[in-house]
Amino acid sequence: MPSPSPSRSPAPRRPSRTALRRCYRAAVALSVLALAPITWAHLVSSGHRVVAGSSPGWTAGVPQAPVALVLGAAVHDGRPSPMLAGRLDIAAELYRTGRVRALLLSGDNGRAGYDEPSVMRDHLIARGVPGRVIVLDYAGFDTWDSCVRARDVFGATRLTVVTQLFHLPRAVALCRTAGLDASGVGDDSSRRWAGTTYVYALREFGAAAKGFMDAVVLDSEPVFPGPRETGLLEAALRPED
Repeated sequence: MPSPSPSRSPAPRRPSRTALRRCYRAAVALSVLALAPITWAHLVSSGHRVVAGSSPGWTAGVPQAPVALVLGAAVHDGRPSPMLAGRLDIAAELYRTGRVRALLLSGDNGRAGYDEPSVMRDHLIARGVPGRVIVLDYAGFDTWDSCVRARDVFGATRLTVVTQLFHLPRAVALCRTAGLDASGVGDDSSRRWAGTTYVYALREFGAAAKGFMDAVVLDSEPVFPGPRETGLLEAALRPED
């Protein structure tokens, strides 16, 4: 008696053209949504960004402003991380060349034993920047908070943001959306730390989305709105010795 032939499993069902078209449209929509915030940041900040060290007299291309807003970053054992040190050295150069008159150092001091602004101040003073022109913002927990607090707490209206080049479009866009007449100077960290810079640059896609939500959609309040302080305006208006 012949043995029964083995049964064939049914061929896998191929997706219909309609389903494929829907998947394609969904992928395109997601790509557009992912790119929209960072595109917004680049458009809003266009024409207001300068690369530090791009030429021997690069500071001449930075508009004069009363204040430089230096955004905080990681500190370790009482010292700024290399990227933060780069920001601070740029701010010192802007002060020495007369492009700004006061420095607002905005960083995280949200937990015991961690104090970005004080470390930033010490770095600048060690490089000859007088303490009388330095003002500390201890509640700059993110870029949007730093911009809003510069406006509402410290009374800034026009400033130059100092950060890394990959962060600069978002930083300038957020400050301008907060109503500040802001330009920015960026340190091209890819020259020294290419791998780390590219990792941070990829993170900017998510950070730009959060910043767009905070600034444009929600108009979020900073974590600590804080009372008004006059120290920054006094530092910016104080006559040179």
